[in-house]
Formats: sequence, C-alpha cells, structure tokens
Amino acid sequence: MSADAIYRWQNDQLIEVSTEEVPKTPLTVADSWLVDSGNVLALNLHRQRFLDAVPAALHEDAEKFFTAAVAALPRAGSWFPRVELRGDIFLLRLRANPELRRSAKVISFTGDDPRTQPTVKGPDIDALGLLNAGARTHGADEAILLTDEGYIIEGAYSAILWWRGEILCGPPAEFDRVDSVTARSVLAVARALGLDTHEEAVTPAELAETEVWVVNALHGIRIVSEWVDGPAVAEKPGRLEQWRTRLGALARTI
Repeated sequence: MSADAIYRWQNDQLIEVSTEEVPKTPLTVADSWLVDSGNVLALNLHRQRFLDAVPAALHEDAEKFFTAAVAALPRAGSWFPRVELRGDIFLLRLRANPELRRSAKVISFTGDDPRTQPTVKGPDIDALGLLNAGARTHGADEAILLTDEGYIIEGAYSAILWWRGEILCGPPAEFDRVDSVTARSVLAVARALGLDTHEEAVTPAELAETEVWVVNALHGIRIVSEWVDGPAVAEKPGRLEQWRTRLGALARTI
C-alpha cells in the first residue's frame, strides 16, 4: 500500500482512488487509531464504535470493509489510518503518522457548540478541526468545549481527564461527547490497579493546581502543560511517563 493513499471499498475489494475521486458527501462515520510496528491499542473497541454508528442497512458491508481495512494495514512503521463512511461508500485513508507529543497547551472554547452529532465520531471532524485551528492562533494545541454552564465536556480531538490526589476523574457520562476509546482504556487501567475513578462536572477554574490530561488515539496520554487564559495546572513527577508506559503495554499485534 502507498503512504498517504485512499482506498474505496468496492465489490468486496479495496481499490486505490485519487483525492478527486473521493465523494463530496459529508462524513457519516469515521474512526482512526495509531498503528506502531503492527501494534494497536484496543482495536476491538474502535471496530465496535465504528460499526455501532453505521446505519443498520450497511452493517454487513461495514464488517467486511473493516476486516479488509485492518488486514491491509502495514505491519512496519508508524501509521494513523482512518476508516470512513460517506453516504453509502466506505473509504480507508492510510496516513503516515505525524509527530507524537507528551504534552499539550489547551484553551477553553466559549462560542456556540459547532457539533451536530456530538456522540458520533465523524460528522463534526471538520468543524472541530476549525476550533483547533483557532486555538493555535492563541498559542494552544487543543480547544476544550464547555457546556452552557461552563462545565468541561471534551477537547476538540481528545477526551479530558484529571487527577484529584490518586483519584482519576472525568466529565459526567450524561454530557454528550464521543465515547473515547483511549479514555476508556486509561480508566480501565486505573480500576485494574485498584484506583478510584470519579465523574464530576467542573469548570476550568476548578481544575487549578490539578494534573490534567488530554487523551486520544494518536498521542495516547498528553499532560496539559498550560491552560491558556485559564487555571494554572500541575504535574506529579513521574506519573505521566508511568501511565504512558502502562497504556502502551496494552497494544496488541493486529
């Protein structure tokens, strides 16, 4: 397979197509994950999230497509592929992995929520990308979405977690957001270690002097090094590296 190539699922085969041949139909569903030397974290959860969001009439074809897409991924090198559904057409984008980072600067987004389907990954990717582009103009990497009351929901491309002492916390489940595979994995590790986890509605100001993480499939766990125009955040020495190692150990060969 070629680097940064696009493949269309057609007649039970993946056929390489040009950018111009990609349908202009908006994204219905999308999912992506990091592939490092043929290893992936929680691929089964990515698969299930993708299939759950596909319309029932396309479910059988979606299963065949996803299986073929995974089988076609390179086992050497580092990649960040994305599977898509546009209308009734399935696509695989094979993307070379961008630079990975251990930290991120964030900024609160206080405008109108641009999400149209907040619990589905795909339809709002472009709109959320614009939020992050706006964040970068203020020296931040990630925009953090808030409820109308000012409570933290999620990052534009990441879930958000934080520590209260040795308790790992996140936003309430009833806040509409994408079900983050990486956040689920981190929380599962915490529970397996016997640590408490907790849901709470918090404003950015209520995270002052707290260790805050933004997590996603690309970077894994990143620590918030600065909340631009927001609270001063903290870092417990050694914790981030320990947890990045723990999370990485969960990756399995495709």
